[in-house]
Amino acid sequence: MLELGKSAPNFENLKATDGKSYSLDSFREKPVLVVIFSCNHCPYVQAYEDRMIGIQRDYSSRGVQVVAINSNDDKAYPEDSYPEMIKRAHSKGFNFAYLRDPDQKAVDSYGAVCTPHVFAFDNERKLRYRGRIDDSRDPNSVKSPDLRNAIDDLLAGKKVSVADTKPFGCSIKWIKMSSVGS
Repeated sequence: MLELGKSAPNFENLKATDGKSYSLDSFREKPVLVVIFSCNHCPYVQAYEDRMIGIQRDYSSRGVQVVAINSNDDKAYPEDSYPEMIKRAHSKGFNFAYLRDPDQKAVDSYGAVCTPHVFAFDNERKLRYRGRIDDSRDPNSVKSPDLRNAIDDLLAGKKVSVADTKPFGCSIKWIKMSSVGS
């Protein structure tokens, strides 16, 4: 997993549900970049989608950019395919970039272990927070809005008070390599 203080791993030409392709550099003007490894099918992600939309809505005027990346194996999980991502983004009204990582290079370089898994970077693209969005799948039971707290600290120019939390959700669905010679 990417260590706190390390630079954001680059990603290039990841196609988004808006039809455009993005790289890490596409967001260079944003003072805070939040990368969330996500997908369509995971019930944990589904429980957090409205909160992800809310974070982008509440912080966009302050330059925060949320980027969701779906790296799951879409052969084994067709509901995570690019066409299904477009449908999901449209039906839920996503206000953030939702990118497809078909070769799983991005997820491998960040070391995400589940969906959702959050990585928040400062204006120098140093990792300042990693972990969960908050402490409860149920939005009515949240006691610790961890990602919002981290964003607030970053925007205030302060050290993130709780920089590392344990993410929870569905495991990343890795592409299985077929056996050679079989």
